[in-house]
Amino acid sequence: MPWDTENYPSSLKNLDLPVRKKTIEIANAMLDEGYEEGRAIPIATEQAKEWFDNASQDEIEEMRHKPDTSLKQRDPEDQQYENRPELLDKGEHVVSHENGWAVQAAEAKKPAATFSNKADAINRAKDIASNKGTQVVIHKKDGTIQETTSY
Repeated sequence: MPWDTENYPSSLKNLDLPVRKKTIEIANAMLDEGYEEGRAIPIATEQAKEWFDNASQDEIEEMRHKPDTSLKQRDPEDQQYENRPELLDKGEHVVSHENGWAVQAAEAKKPAATFSNKADAINRAKDIASNKGTQVVIHKKDGTIQETTSY
């Protein structure tokens, strides 16, 4: 079930608004990837707190004012992993994309996220792979493999 700032787990109620919104955003993405709610919430909370510690004031303010509609998941037909738990064992790939760089699990139909720069995509792929205990495969713009890291 996707969450927003009106409907979220009670364990998030004492978090500052930007951290709570970031947690909701991460947890919703994890649900799309096939994580169970009980696993997604603590992982997302930890990642959101880490994000807050490293975020600029502008990033924090942007999250504070982010509308709920951007936190909710799209139609289930659009969900990146379509709740395919078998993808939890697949590595994350950073590949060139029409919008810059994409993070996509092996055999997934759609990217989990797209980024304008490669460094952001690599960081997100590392977070996902680390949580799943899989690997990150970083590709060059031409599609060849640049680097592989296992977690």
